[in-house]
Amino acid sequence: MDIDLRNYLQQNHNQLTWKGRIKITYEIILSLSYIHNEKAIHRDLHSGNVLYSQLYNDWCISDLGFCGPADKSSKSIYGNLPYIAPEVIVGREYTFASDIYSIAMLMWEISSGKPPFINYEHENEIVMNIINGIRPKIVPGTPLEYKNLMIQCWDSDPLKRPDTKTLEEKMGKINLYYQNMPDELFQSEMDDLKMNKVEENSTSSRLFTSKIHNFKNLPEPRNATEGEQEAFHSKLYDFNIPNNSNDFNGSNKQYSDSEKLPKEFINLQINSNKIIQQDEKEIIQQKMKRQNIGDIDDDDEVYN
Repeated sequence: MDIDLRNYLQQNHNQLTWKGRIKITYEIILSLSYIHNEKAIHRDLHSGNVLYSQLYNDWCISDLGFCGPADKSSKSIYGNLPYIAPEVIVGREYTFASDIYSIAMLMWEISSGKPPFINYEHENEIVMNIINGIRPKIVPGTPLEYKNLMIQCWDSDPLKRPDTKTLEEKMGKINLYYQNMPDELFQSEMDDLKMNKVEENSTSSRLFTSKIHNFKNLPEPRNATEGEQEAFHSKLYDFNIPNNSNDFNGSNKQYSDSEKLPKEFINLQINSNKIIQQDEKEIIQQKMKRQNIGDIDDDDEVYN
């Protein structure tokens, strides 16, 4: 294998249209489907163990050392923290649905070109975000069907996530639709990618390494409201958190005390009532216009 997904995105994201991103996502889901069909759970799925073969022009999931039978209990919390499902973080066993949550994080990473929660250096901050339903901010211009599927996959309730078969079928339809579109329709997107390059981000080796975790006395996982998500990400912008995690030392003092995080979420709940909610389709259309994706009309973007 030539390169892992994390490094591939760092090197090539500015050249990837949604046609290419969806193809990558679909091939990763196919690879996970093979694992689940063998009644096995991966348990440590992240962009460092998703590999690309240039020879076969194909993506596959590797590092099956922690992978095991679904009926074999594993009490230890092992994995790459930003990709671990909330129910696993609070002490429940790994399930097929736990892998599906990891797929959602990979879907977001493919859309953004950056690993999830890259701007955080402290595990407690990431943990509190995950179990309180805070997810990475959805990238403007993300196709609506892709976005909705990703949101389903990162639901805090594992029973509400699609199973691998359903996920494969839905992403297969999206992939077929996009692969049948001529490349010329993505020319404006390519032009935007060249003009608006995604900044390279160095990742904290401590946070983005699979290891054993030990968390105690955590609340039950829940989903954040749209208002809480908006308020949270707006607050992040207010604090001017840098893209490069190596430059985070100065600004991270404002978030260094993880014990204060629950109060922040109480404030988010209060503030959420003040946020005016817009129709989802209008939000997507506005984001698309800002990104000048536009040669693909609304009917193409809201894929049925």
